[in-house]
Amino acid sequence: MLLYPDFHSINARARLGVTSAELGPTDSRAFRRGDTLTLSVRVPRVFCARGASLALYSDSDMSERAVPANFVISCEEFDCDIYESALATGELVPEGGSGLFYFTFGVETPYGRLYVNRDGTLTADLAAADRTQLSVFAENFHTPDRFKGGMMYQIFPDRFARSEHKNPLPPRRTLNPDWENGVPQFADKPGGEVANDMFFGGDLWGIAERLDYIKSLGVDTLYLCPIFEAASNHRYDTGDYMKIDPLLGGEDAFDNLVSELKKRGMKLILDGVFNHTGADSRYFNKFGHYPGPGAFGSKRSKYRKWYTFEKDGSYRCWWGVKILPAVRSSEPSYREFICGKNGVVRHYLKKGIDGWRLDVADELSDEFLDDLRSAAKAESPESLILGEVWEDASNKVAYDRRRRYFGGRQLDSVMNYPLKEGIIDFVLTGDKKNLVSTAATIYRHYPREVGDVLMNLLGTHDTERILTVLADVGADKLTNEELSRFRLTPAKRALASERLKSAWALLCAFPGIPCIYYGDEAGMEGGRDPFNRMPFVTERADLGLTHFYRRIGAIRASETALTRGDLRFIETGDRGQLLFIREFDDEAIAVAANLTVRSWEIEFERTPVRLLGEGETSPISAVAPMSVEYFKL
Repeated sequence: MLLYPDFHSINARARLGVTSAELGPTDSRAFRRGDTLTLSVRVPRVFCARGASLALYSDSDMSERAVPANFVISCEEFDCDIYESALATGELVPEGGSGLFYFTFGVETPYGRLYVNRDGTLTADLAAADRTQLSVFAENFHTPDRFKGGMMYQIFPDRFARSEHKNPLPPRRTLNPDWENGVPQFADKPGGEVANDMFFGGDLWGIAERLDYIKSLGVDTLYLCPIFEAASNHRYDTGDYMKIDPLLGGEDAFDNLVSELKKRGMKLILDGVFNHTGADSRYFNKFGHYPGPGAFGSKRSKYRKWYTFEKDGSYRCWWGVKILPAVRSSEPSYREFICGKNGVVRHYLKKGIDGWRLDVADELSDEFLDDLRSAAKAESPESLILGEVWEDASNKVAYDRRRRYFGGRQLDSVMNYPLKEGIIDFVLTGDKKNLVSTAATIYRHYPREVGDVLMNLLGTHDTERILTVLADVGADKLTNEELSRFRLTPAKRALASERLKSAWALLCAFPGIPCIYYGDEAGMEGGRDPFNRMPFVTERADLGLTHFYRRIGAIRASETALTRGDLRFIETGDRGQLLFIREFDDEAIAVAANLTVRSWEIEFERTPVRLLGEGETSPISAVAPMSVEYFKL
């Protein structure tokens, strides 16, 4: 509750603050073990404060401790008193450890002890008071510098490029030769069963042939959806982790791709689907297509302990999908197979890949993630470990357990779905509130090491095509049959394309690694899976949109402030006008998004350089309606 409404009416607010030697304009609230923090509260004199103390809650053991706060100074300018508490992070967590904490301040007043909420109001109930998140990560936690400032390109291998190589078609698969107009198999209704045994024949040879095109977009890292042998065209039902799918070209095509990437100074991330295998796999072998006993057919199989079976013979699956038996990732023999010295993770790092994206990371055990990171960093210290997490990963609870992704022993970073949703919301509604709140939360909650390698995205193989989303035509409400025939009208395509330019310019201006989902840069459209996974027909590419993506890539490559700079928001007074600054050393870029229908004039201290749009530039520079501009200060 809010006490004393009369105080509220005169805008009396307490203010919380955090400072440390490492804290910059990004206002991160994640600190390295060994940092000493100063937590402060500014209390308006109208509350007649007689003292204060810090209430610090530890998430790991649910303990509460009071830390004395010292009176520092009375601030005449703001008519308030300032109290501070010093906090040594080394005393909060053991050596090499990490922790998640929440704090607020208690203020002694003539009305009793009151606790400060994040919005500056006060409450008498500590249990009801807002807490500010603060996390401590291991002193040796480091994310690979070679990925920072880069750009990523995600490919669904069966649908990107088809070469002239005669790759063998394995049994029980069919090939659709109609690359230009073929439609993927789809279920009667969303979530319904579908065989997914029809392929279009995209391969790794074809990807290698198009690397110069990919690099021309500003991309330096390639991320491939699964490439291991599997029965389905999505290959998330792994059949054999140690075998590159023959239809993709097998080992020869893989080795060639790695070689061609290295010639161009590019990196490769593979999709690690380790939470489940295929039912049609060497390990489960439900259908007897592999030699030797699998877990399904024999209780004596060496793979039996990897899975969970019931007395009636049923087995635990990923979300009940029978072709995806779930693996017990905490099982030691499975962890050894994936993470051991001769395991899957190290095998492909030895072969030249540069990191892993972990499918459904929330469902992998802590023991497994600990082992995987240890294995990857032992084999290649500068490899990257990304997790598929759709929410704020700093405080994520999955299956009734708080996850500890960023303490220094598991993930380097995650897919930044919250930022995606914030940008889409801003572009569609013209209201920046959600985007600013989301971005501020993410970059405050994540360690700077994590934020610098966030996988920032607008779309993936799991989401509708971003062009279709930004057309805002309600495609998500169509049936699968309707989606198989659905195409945007020319007018809707034009509108969505302009919105996509704004969205992409914004995404590329935030800290992290922007990722292009194959074909988005060419104007591919499509609804939910599988219509977001159509073959990439180069002859239909929107060259104007592709040129815009290249231009953004070139700007990022030349401006360190955009790739490595701190982030600072500036209030504009208009919900449709967003302004933030990226600063690195003595370089600064102002990013201005004007999603109103009127021109926006911004006054700078000196004449900036306009990097993206056109028009005259002076100390008072205009941003056109419904556009994004970069100004070099």
